[in-house]
Amino acid sequence: MKTKYLAILYAIAAAGLYAVNAPFSKVLLEQVQPTMMAAFLYLGAGSGLFVYGAALKAAGKTPSAEPLTKKELPYTLGMILLDIIAPILLMLGVRISTAANVSLMNNFEIVATSLVALLVFKEKISRRLWIAIGLVTVASAILTFEGAGAFSFNVGSLFVCGACLCWGIENNCTKMISSKSTTQIVVLKGIFSGLGSLLVAFLVGEEVPGISWILWALLLGFVSYGLSIYLYIKAQKDLGAAKTSAYYSIAPFLGVTFGMVLLGERPGVQFYVALAVMVVSTWLMMRDTLKTEEAS
Repeated sequence: MKTKYLAILYAIAAAGLYAVNAPFSKVLLEQVQPTMMAAFLYLGAGSGLFVYGAALKAAGKTPSAEPLTKKELPYTLGMILLDIIAPILLMLGVRISTAANVSLMNNFEIVATSLVALLVFKEKISRRLWIAIGLVTVASAILTFEGAGAFSFNVGSLFVCGACLCWGIENNCTKMISSKSTTQIVVLKGIFSGLGSLLVAFLVGEEVPGISWILWALLLGFVSYGLSIYLYIKAQKDLGAAKTSAYYSIAPFLGVTFGMVLLGERPGVQFYVALAVMVVSTWLMMRDTLKTEEAS
């Protein structure tokens, strides 16, 4: 049971680190354009974990996990390519749809991850976990709801659904290689996804920001992407793709909390309603996780 508790802590910590991204990115985006920002966040994740791995090697600490091999190449390439494609689809959706619409459709990633895990990778998902995933989706919808006209299904929504499907498949590809070196996975994911995003940024005509802003974006990427993904993958080893994704869904709520503290933002009543729903879903997920551990 200790292993499951640790995996839960990894998943929640990963969500917490990712949640730091929202308030700080809001400040940096005043100086860095969106696609360029995404590129430096990814590159910060990859380069930061590369330095971490090099430091461990220099200290003579051999990693316990094995490195990636040719056997994992299809999943590794899939992970990188999907991490490049998904943001492009999301940008297309944002361009021709409303922010509220995009936020609502983004909730599909949790469902997509679970469906791919069940149908393609044959991951066992209990009825209790399906209920928890449903509550997560409801809570996220409440959090982003801005009135009866906020949600509409259009071409932009199709692009966002495509992005969520890509991330759902990508989460499962990452799960398939999660037993290998976590550091190596994050380095490959960060560097190549970052370079892909950087290429897209140049193609759409975005300008390179000043060096100080690049360094801040790289640092934020190391913390909110690199360390977050590192812990996320470690959680996947014991929880699976669907359950880790469900735990990770607390990130928007933590992001709002950080926004309250750092930016002085104040959420509406719907935040507290959604938070109550999220507490119930998290309790169900923890019960499901620990019950599975007891049964094994």
